[in-house]
Amino acid sequence: MIRTQLGRGGLVVKAGGWRVAAATAIVIAALALAGCAWKKGGGAGAGEGQQGQGGLGQEGVGGSSLAQFQKTGSLGAGGPLGDIHFDYNDYTVRQQDGDILKTNADWLQKNAATRVQIEGHCDERGSEEYNIALGAKRAQAAKDYLQTLGISADRLSTISYGKELPLCTDHTEDCWQQNRRDHFVVTQ
Repeated sequence: MIRTQLGRGGLVVKAGGWRVAAATAIVIAALALAGCAWKKGGGAGAGEGQQGQGGLGQEGVGGSSLAQFQKTGSLGAGGPLGDIHFDYNDYTVRQQDGDILKTNADWLQKNAATRVQIEGHCDERGSEEYNIALGAKRAQAAKDYLQTLGISADRLSTISYGKELPLCTDHTEDCWQQNRRDHFVVTQ
């Protein structure tokens, strides 16, 4: 505690000055350690030891949308599995997308050692929080559908990117439709 002289002879006790400094030092140390750990895991050669496991590497056949965007600055289709699309503010699997999911399930059954990450994406309309939640529901809907087709839940993971990784950046309905999607990434 620090005693401080105020005005007409009164004293005020200010507590916690050292606590703030200690908390700040702990936060800085934690951030520094987290930054170092990230560099170790994502540096050059990461995933080289995994190349022998099906030849897919750390990012898999298509690579995650985030990894692809970080490498190339753009997004695009890729990999053996097809994307599905959703209506505005909806996470219901449409009939035509059910056929795509059946094709994806067939591929997954033929490639039983693979795992898939299902990425939920949204268009630019709505808040970040709303779109993260909607993307998660879209990814979960596809996961649930694939499970009904016989794909084990432990082979499927989900992530939501919300509106953060759009395929198209125009402000049109056609563009927004492209962004309302689930993208399937083979991870092993």
